Amino acid sequence: MQRRFIPLLLLLLAVALPAAAAEQAASPFFPYPMKVDRLPNGLTVVRVPFNSPGLIAYQTVVRVGSRNEVEPGRTGFAHFFEHMMFKGTKNFPEGEREKVISTYGFDDNAFTTDDITLYHSYGPAAGLEKLVEIEADRFRNLEYSEPSFQTEALAVLGEYHKNAAQPYLKIEEELGRTAFTKHTYGHTTLGYYDDIKAMPQAYQYSRTFFERWYTPDNVLLVIVGDFDDDTLMQAVRKHYGPWDRKSATVNVPAEPPQTKERSVHIDWPQSTQPRQMFAWHTPAARLETSDAAIQTVLADYLVGPTSPLYKELVLDKQFAQQIGSDFSLHRDPHLFSLVAVLQEEKHRGAVRDAFNAAVRELATGKVDAGRVEAIKSNTRYGLLMSMETAKSVATQLSWYAGIYGTPDALARHYQKVSEVKPGDLITFAKKYLTAANRTQLTLTPKKAGGQN
Repeated sequence: MQRRFIPLLLLLLAVALPAAAAEQAASPFFPYPMKVDRLPNGLTVVRVPFNSPGLIAYQTVVRVGSRNEVEPGRTGFAHFFEHMMFKGTKNFPEGEREKVISTYGFDDNAFTTDDITLYHSYGPAAGLEKLVEIEADRFRNLEYSEPSFQTEALAVLGEYHKNAAQPYLKIEEELGRTAFTKHTYGHTTLGYYDDIKAMPQAYQYSRTFFERWYTPDNVLLVIVGDFDDDTLMQAVRKHYGPWDRKSATVNVPAEPPQTKERSVHIDWPQSTQPRQMFAWHTPAARLETSDAAIQTVLADYLVGPTSPLYKELVLDKQFAQQIGSDFSLHRDPHLFSLVAVLQEEKHRGAVRDAFNAAVRELATGKVDAGRVEAIKSNTRYGLLMSMETAKSVATQLSWYAGIYGTPDALARHYQKVSEVKPGDLITFAKKYLTAANRTQLTLTPKKAGGQN
């Protein structure tokens, strides 16, 4: 199944929505009308009519990710449980659901992140009512045997080994372990290796996980495409209406302020390119603040393809194969990063100095206002270009709704982006992009001949 662990590419509603349908008109930031209902059991249903004759996208957002894994020895369960959700029910035993899905021709998959789990299907509108029945059934009535659970646990262990063969997982593990001392963002979506190896013995806990998080008040449906709204909602109420579990509450430990710079080095045992990374603790994504919008602009401003750093390090001097940022929206305070894949180890010092100089220049008040405006414009039109199919519209809606906790989050986030001022970047850099708040990660590969 498709996975994303560092983020790109979802949902429990943080505020009560009216039970009756709420219609939201198109806006400059989301150009399609949207209907939202909340069923009495708390399930939120978002529908967007979209000109895709005969096609629909159907997505189920569960607002649970590795962030929720607060119990010792139980990391990786959000991702692992994504696997188990394909194991069947009494009505559609394991394999039967997939037969029905394939008969209609649906593209069907899922992924898990730090904050959400997203299940997505894309295919013929003729199969929509059957899809509603099948999806409601597995979210209400999932069943699997202990042997099936144990078999899938071994598959997840194999997935870990496959990902560990490349440096990205090790980078994520070491950065999280170093930057976070309390918060559950300190472990990856896959979880700690020892916890993954112990998963076959956690059958009973897995049932608890299902009951705890797979609840209607922790889920949002997003349906985009060619459908009759009355027929759709009749099917949704019929099949999802009896679902009556309530989500749990856990205390995710807050990360204390970082007071001095941290660093971690990785000696990678295979041939690859050296890496250089700076990462700073920054605020969570909240619609009542501009922090997430500022970081969205800041990533492009510092290391995007129009940045002086990109021109200097990648194009002109060719010290780096690529530079960028791994910043993505998170429900809790996370990290803003600058990342370079170096051409050669000898260029590390120059790249590090260039990163420091760019941040220092911004923090001392020098900002290119014209480029800030160009980035904002490009971000807006890039969003529009990324919503050209029913599936892409649904995925964008689902992602922002899952992080922010409200169906209209996408439009509201990009409205915030449009309001970012050049001075906001300066203020943000002064406050957060400091040496004491920074974690530095370096990776050096093994050279030919066995030396680092």
